[in-house]
Amino acid sequence: MNLPKRKQIRLHDHDYAAPGAYFITICTHDRKCILSEIAVGEGLAPPEPGLAPPEPGLAPPETVVDPPKTHLSPIGKCVEEQIHQLPLRYPTVAVDKYCIMPNHIHLIVSICDGTGGASPSPTLFDVVRVLKSMTTRLSRATLGEGALWQRSYYEHVIRNENEYQEIWTYIDGNPVKWLDDRYYNP
Repeated sequence: MNLPKRKQIRLHDHDYAAPGAYFITICTHDRKCILSEIAVGEGLAPPEPGLAPPEPGLAPPETVVDPPKTHLSPIGKCVEEQIHQLPLRYPTVAVDKYCIMPNHIHLIVSICDGTGGASPSPTLFDVVRVLKSMTTRLSRATLGEGALWQRSYYEHVIRNENEYQEIWTYIDGNPVKWLDDRYYNP
């Protein structure tokens, strides 16, 4: 039987233990919305498309919308706790930014130079494996959940400051985009 070959998403010549920053996305098993809820704010709605702009000298219409708020589920709180534990487990790892969405998480993970330590720096794979393993173990023990994560994860090597800033902004804006996601259920 010929099974389809999984697409390789890792760079073959990249050292994933080398100092650098990475953008990580991990999805829940079957894309179940079990990590959080995104609550839409009670602010004023933006003006309807096609409305004429205000006359000169008049204040523009109010367009501020309360940003959506993320409310973590018990599993989401477990995930957040384990994200905060990563730098304690691995002193050469920093979690610069993260967002816990209903069915996935985004992280910017930095691996720093660990030449002064006694043990080698972890690889990015090690960091993700521990995060997925610990959250699954804790959610099974405390909440009785089964499989928590899908098999793999998405990673992107952040190559420069501009990319870093774009990804940071993307993560910040992700809850707003949830309202247009196919898994969003108001």
